[in-house]
Amino acid sequence: MDQTVTERGAEPSAPAAPSSSSGGAASPGPAAGPKPSSPRGGSARDAATGGDASGDAARGRTPDAVRTPAAGGDALLALDPAYRSAFTAAPLAMAVVAPDGLVVGANATLARLLGAPRPDTLAGRVAADLVDLAADPRTWQAYREVLRGRQAVLRCTRRLKHPDGHSLWAQVTVTPLTGGEQGVLLSVADISARRELQARLRHLQMHDPVTRLPNRSLFFERLTTALETALTSDVGTGRVGLCYLDLDGFKAINDTLGHRVGDRLLAAVAERLTRCADEAGYNRTGVPLVARLGGDEFALLVEDSAGTEQLADLAEAVLTALQAPFDLSGQRLSVSASIGVVERHAEGTTATGLMQAADTTLYWAKADGKSRWTLFDPERNAHRMTRQALVSTLRPGIEREEFVLQYQPLVGMSDGRLRGVEALVRWDHPQFGMLSPNRFVGLAEEDGSIVPLGRWILRTACRQARRWQLDHPGEPPLFVSVNVAVRQVWDSDLVSDVARILAECELDPGLLQLELTESALMGSAGRPIKALQALSDMGVRIAIDDFGTGYSNLAYLSRLPVSVLKLDGSFVRGFQYEDGAGSGAGAAGEGGRSAPNAADEVIVEAMVQLAHRLGLSVTAEGVETAAQAARLRRIGCDTGQGWLYSRPVPPDDIVALLTQDAPVL
Repeated sequence: MDQTVTERGAEPSAPAAPSSSSGGAASPGPAAGPKPSSPRGGSARDAATGGDASGDAARGRTPDAVRTPAAGGDALLALDPAYRSAFTAAPLAMAVVAPDGLVVGANATLARLLGAPRPDTLAGRVAADLVDLAADPRTWQAYREVLRGRQAVLRCTRRLKHPDGHSLWAQVTVTPLTGGEQGVLLSVADISARRELQARLRHLQMHDPVTRLPNRSLFFERLTTALETALTSDVGTGRVGLCYLDLDGFKAINDTLGHRVGDRLLAAVAERLTRCADEAGYNRTGVPLVARLGGDEFALLVEDSAGTEQLADLAEAVLTALQAPFDLSGQRLSVSASIGVVERHAEGTTATGLMQAADTTLYWAKADGKSRWTLFDPERNAHRMTRQALVSTLRPGIEREEFVLQYQPLVGMSDGRLRGVEALVRWDHPQFGMLSPNRFVGLAEEDGSIVPLGRWILRTACRQARRWQLDHPGEPPLFVSVNVAVRQVWDSDLVSDVARILAECELDPGLLQLELTESALMGSAGRPIKALQALSDMGVRIAIDDFGTGYSNLAYLSRLPVSVLKLDGSFVRGFQYEDGAGSGAGAAGEGGRSAPNAADEVIVEAMVQLAHRLGLSVTAEGVETAAQAARLRRIGCDTGQGWLYSRPVPPDDIVALLTQDAPVL
């Protein structure tokens, strides 16, 4: 049954649960053989009549007698000749059915539709058997209710078997006779053409016109069905696998050679993917479904998969199949693919979740270098989900003031006295706890939230520096160093922000130092350089952070408004020991440390001398031992920063260092 529609009159009694149902399609012709059983056992006529006396009487009647019973037959005989003629010649197949479920009379259209030689050969037949109404319990119960007058109408769709062997789709309608007559009118309409049209339209709707592959809608339909089957079936592995692929460089082909060539390439790719699927399904229970999901994206669905190895072999076969160039009417084109592979148990998996995992894995394959397949990694995905959670809560976190500043001392190498501090931001995340800058600063630069965050850092640091100055007027004022991302220079008026904040905090510009990384500073031109020059003219100090790890373009140093070079800690790590302390067995590797590198000292000494010749001061980052500090001091480094002096600490801890009489070290 495709569809059953009922309209009720009086409330029917609850149908009994059927014990069996007739399977297959009905064969309604006169030589159709034994009549099918009803869902309750016995013939459909017995079930319709409930096995009463009138039903038993009907079994003993001859066909002519059946056509003239007291109930139903009289209604047919009493019809006006004009109405009888209309009934007989009607293009709609019809029959009058008595309350016991037997056909009283039928017209020629119904006889032709069912393959009967004459209309009278249908008289006395069980109507439910002719149009397969006993095939399922729901339709059978509704039909009985109409026969008993408890329901107004029954409509259903049936697939009937014609005696000549072909099948047809029919819409069956059963309605009570009017005028107080007992019985029902059965009408049957051949809707095979409509069904065929619907099937063609569905095929067009569910298939891609370019590649003739199943499209996204059909793919998701099949995927949902596969997951449901894997959960409910007792056979098979209960697993499902997916290869989600995207063509590398297809957009360039489409843009340069045109969509016509691009479509032909997609069709050729589809042929190779289909061939791979056929070969993968050889000697297996099923062939993977190949679908085009849109653009240059394809998917291969493996139902009842045997594990990740099967999916990996399929992905490798696809990459191999796409390696050979495509010959499109004399044009040889090469294309590769990136493939995301997901294979898992169906339990706890949804179609949407599986596709999200596949899409994420495809992105990994692209990011890892393209022309490869990558298997879904739950741990890597958890990292991605954490990253996404941080991105989505960055701006709200700024508004809720979830960020805090800690300060790390900058100490004079000559006297060990505190000269300044670097402001380092931390995120006190409500879900992930205290996060260091490397967890979120890059994300903030990507989505632009670094601008409001940087403005907050700048204001908070300047306000704190002014508070130290006011609270301890007898001590030399500390300068505060604030990191600035290059996007802050591009996306905001940094000069105006700095001027306004300095004025609000009443802080001398000479007590503010702005740090930019070497790569950001050296790669900038135009507006960033002009902004830095304006800041320098204002009296703000500009420092190049992590110097020696980026471009190291020395020509820039003479033109940039820079006053401080901060040597990267990777150079300082080579100063692990005093002269001679690192010699001998075991000097390398103690505590996981490497032996000193003589080249580092030569490089650092040269950079310090160059900076001093240019009028720049030098700060060494990552100072962890007294030996490092001593060697940096001999070389001439001006200030040091690192765990030897202090880790990043809250503002109150800086006060203790500021007021102590002894040097920080």
